[in-house]
Amino acid sequence: VNKARNAMIRLKDLKKQYGSRILFAKLTLSIGDSDRIAVVGRNGAGKTTFLKIITGAEEPDSGQVISSRYSTTGYLPQEGVYHHGKTILEEVASVFADVAALHYRIEQLSHELAQEDERGADSTDRHELLQELGRTQQALEDCEGYAVENKVSRVLFGLGFNERDLQRMTEEFSGGWQMRIELAKLLLKKPSVLLLDEPTNHLDLESLAWLEEYLSTYEGALIVISHDARFLDNLTNRVLELSQGHATEYRGNYSSYLSEKATREILKTATLKNQRRIIEGAERFINRFKAKASKARQVQSRIKQLERIELSEEGSNERTITFRFPEPPHSGRVIIELQNVAKSYEGLSVFGNLSLLLERGDRVALVGVNGSGKSTLARIIAGRESFNSGKRILGHNVTIGYYAQDTAEMLNPAKTVLETVSEVSEGPSPTELRTLLGCFLFTGDDVFKTVAVLSGGEKSRLALARLLLAPANLLVLDEPTNHLDAVSKEILQQRLLTYGGSLLIVSHDRDFLSPLITRVGHIVQGRLIIHHSTVDDYLGLIDKENKDSSAVVLEKLTVEQPERQRKRREAELRQERHKLLRPVIERIAALEIEIERSESRRRNIEELLGDERSYSDGSLVRNLSLEHAGLLGSLESLYAEWEQFEQEAETIRQRFSSTILD
Repeated sequence: VNKARNAMIRLKDLKKQYGSRILFAKLTLSIGDSDRIAVVGRNGAGKTTFLKIITGAEEPDSGQVISSRYSTTGYLPQEGVYHHGKTILEEVASVFADVAALHYRIEQLSHELAQEDERGADSTDRHELLQELGRTQQALEDCEGYAVENKVSRVLFGLGFNERDLQRMTEEFSGGWQMRIELAKLLLKKPSVLLLDEPTNHLDLESLAWLEEYLSTYEGALIVISHDARFLDNLTNRVLELSQGHATEYRGNYSSYLSEKATREILKTATLKNQRRIIEGAERFINRFKAKASKARQVQSRIKQLERIELSEEGSNERTITFRFPEPPHSGRVIIELQNVAKSYEGLSVFGNLSLLLERGDRVALVGVNGSGKSTLARIIAGRESFNSGKRILGHNVTIGYYAQDTAEMLNPAKTVLETVSEVSEGPSPTELRTLLGCFLFTGDDVFKTVAVLSGGEKSRLALARLLLAPANLLVLDEPTNHLDAVSKEILQQRLLTYGGSLLIVSHDRDFLSPLITRVGHIVQGRLIIHHSTVDDYLGLIDKENKDSSAVVLEKLTVEQPERQRKRREAELRQERHKLLRPVIERIAALEIEIERSESRRRNIEELLGDERSYSDGSLVRNLSLEHAGLLGSLESLYAEWEQFEQEAETIRQRFSSTILD
C-alpha cells in the first residue's frame, strides 16, 4: 500500500449501489503518483462507475474521495465524445491554452514595441515592454511552446491519423476516431492521474502497440479498464477486482492476478469445507449428548465453538456462458476464393485487384489501420456486400456464419430476446431455444426482455447465440470481443480453439488472436499481403522493422507458388504444433512423476496406519494422519492439473489435425 505522503488520491470506505444491488462497499484504496492499476470485473460490476466517482462525475452513497492539492485527473470514457467546429490540429492543440496565451501576448508586445519604434523615443515604456517580452519568450521556451505542433502531430500520427487529416474538420470523423482525438488531448494534457475506460476498443494493432509504448513511460498514475489481457499485463502492477459487491486488491500484473485469484479460491473452498466438517461434527455431538447431564459441559463447549465460527464466504459463483459451436458440415478443400476484387465508395477506392484463397482449416486474422477496408473485406467474404469488379467463388458445400462488429447494435430493439433468436431459426422448438439462451445467461424471464433494455455485453451474447443456430464451416467474425467481459471472451476463445471449421477474424485483441491464428492478412494501401505466421510473429516483425515503415516491409513479402506455399505452411504448422505441445507434454510428464511419488508415499502411510504397532507412539500417528490428509489434498490438485494439461494437449492436436498431413 502506498504511504500516505505519496498518495495523490485516497478512497475511504466507498459504497455505491443502485436499488438493492450493491456495486461495492467499504472500498478503500490509495493511489500513488506512479501507480499502474487495472480495474477488472464482469460487465455491470461497477468499473465505469468507480472511475466516474474518482473524477467527481458521480457521487458515492457513502465514503470519501480525498485528493491532494496538486493532483489532476483526466478521464477517457468508453464512448459518447464528439468534437466539431475545429480542425483536428486545432482541437488537439487546444489543450495548450496557456501556450496559446503566451504566443498571443508575444504578438501584442511585438506590436506595441513596433509602435514605440515608430515614435523614435527611447522611453521607459519601451524598456518595460522589452523586459516583459524577454520574460514571456523565456516562459514559452521553458514549456517548449515552440514545439506544440510537433508534439500534437507525433501523438496523432501514433494514434493512426496521417498528415492530411490534421487540417480536416473533426466532425468529418466517425465515433471511433472521435475517441482517438479525445485520447490524444488527454495524453498531451498529462494529468497526474490518467483514467482510461476501454481505450483499446477503437484502436487497430499498430495504434495499440504505439499507445502501449507511450503509456509505459507515462509520468503519472494510470488507472485503466480493459479486456485486453496483454495490454494490462504490460502496463499495470496492481489489480482491483469488482465482483458481487466486493472490491479486492491484488499485487502484480493481470497474469499474477489470475494466478493468485485461483489460489485464493482453492484456499477459500478448503477453509469452508473444513469449517463445515467441524460444524457437522459439533452438531452431531450436541444432538447425541444434549440430554445427558454427564456431558453437559462438553455440549456447552461445542455450542460456544459453533458460535465462534464465522463461515468463510463461498467461492466465486458468477455465472459464465457455456456453449459449443455446432459441428461444421464437411466442405471441399477450397473454402472461398476472391479473384481481382475491386471495391470503391463514391469514387474512393478501398482496394483494387485484391485476391485471396482460403482453404479448409485456414485460420486468418485480418489486420490493418482503421479505414483500410478490413470490415468491408469481411462483409464481401461473408456475402453481405457487393463489389465493383472481380470474382467471389464459394467452395463446395460451404456455409458461412457472420458476426459484424455492429451486429449487436443492429438487433431490433422492439423484439424480445426469444423473438430475436426465433426469427433466424425454424428448426428448434421454443424450449430448445430457451435452453440455448440459458447457455448465454438468459434464464427465466430474461428471455422476454426487449433488446432495447439489454447492455452492450448482453447484446453481444445474444448475437453470438444467433450465430450458433446455423452450423457453418467458415466463421467470419468482425471484432467479436468488443463488448465481452474477460471471462466471456476467454470462453469464446476456447470454443473457437476446438471449432473444426475455418476462421477469418477481424480483431485488435492480441491475446484473443494469438492461439487461434496461423496466418495474418494485412491490408495496406488497397492490397492484401498474406503473412504466413502467428500474430505474435507478425507483431514482432512490425516492431523490429519500425511501425512507420511496416507497409513497405510487408509489401516486400511475395506470395509463393501454390505448391511451395502449401509445403511451407505445413512445415510452419508442424513447427508451431511442436512448439506448443512440448511444454505441455513436459509438464504432464513432471506431474506424472510427482503423482507417482505422492501415491507411493500415501500407500506407505496407509500401511503404517494399518499396523497396530504404530499406535504405541501417539505423536507418530498424529503426524502420519496430518501428512496423509495433506497428501490427499495435494493429489487432488495434481490430478486436476494433469487432466487440464491432457485436455490442452488434445486441443492442440485437434487444432492442427485438419491442416497438417502427417
